[in-house]
Amino acid sequence: MGANEDKGGKCGTICLKYLLFTFNFLFWLAGGVVMAVGVWSLVEKSEYISLLPSKTYAASAYILVLAGAIVMVTGVLGCCATFKEQRRLLRVYFVLLLCIFLLEILSGVLAYIYYQQLNVELKLSLRETMVKKYQQVDQDHVTMAVDKLQQEFKCCGSNSTSDWADSVWIRSSKANSRFVPDSCCKSLTEGCGNRDHPSNIYKVEGGCISKLENFILDHLKIIGAVGVGIASVQVIGMVITCCLYRSLNVDTL
Repeated sequence: MGANEDKGGKCGTICLKYLLFTFNFLFWLAGGVVMAVGVWSLVEKSEYISLLPSKTYAASAYILVLAGAIVMVTGVLGCCATFKEQRRLLRVYFVLLLCIFLLEILSGVLAYIYYQQLNVELKLSLRETMVKKYQQVDQDHVTMAVDKLQQEFKCCGSNSTSDWADSVWIRSSKANSRFVPDSCCKSLTEGCGNRDHPSNIYKVEGGCISKLENFILDHLKIIGAVGVGIASVQVIGMVITCCLYRSLNVDTL
């Protein structure tokens, strides 16, 4: 009877080992995906981050990059702990899984919070950023971001083209009598902003603020979904780790 129990216990341990190894391999791949999503969120439209009033969006993406890197290292550690059957390594592995779980939940929560407040923040800040910082000293990153935003999304001004009438740059001699920046033009040429006519410049209802908001919201949905999704899968890994830890003989310490 005892022999049968030992045999059954060993079979259960072996099954748990291979199950955890399979999980770790998939987990390692998931870490690459998480890190890739974080990097993509930062690099794909990095210029626009300078137009956002808070750093929550960037923080969410950085957390995903960090979590993804830790996940990949943890996946390797998990494989070592599994095949060496060392309870000490399994404890370290479990703690790392828990830390990653909390990081990804944090990323998802930050994305959700910023999702709720983005519209209000953009309405308060985007127009002021365009009016006060465009083409100003030491604000090249803002100028490039605004130009790219207007060209890429085919829009002009925060809410409308009339926003540019209050621009510090437009009202200065440096604008050379332009009504709007050249990046508002449908056909971008030097000085094309001198003609404020719908046939020449983009006149989009809602201006650039609605375009930027929709773009950021789409990215936040992806960040939140990836963070919470991978974190949910990790719960399975933690359960398997606990089961294997308990099934291993104390002598393996």
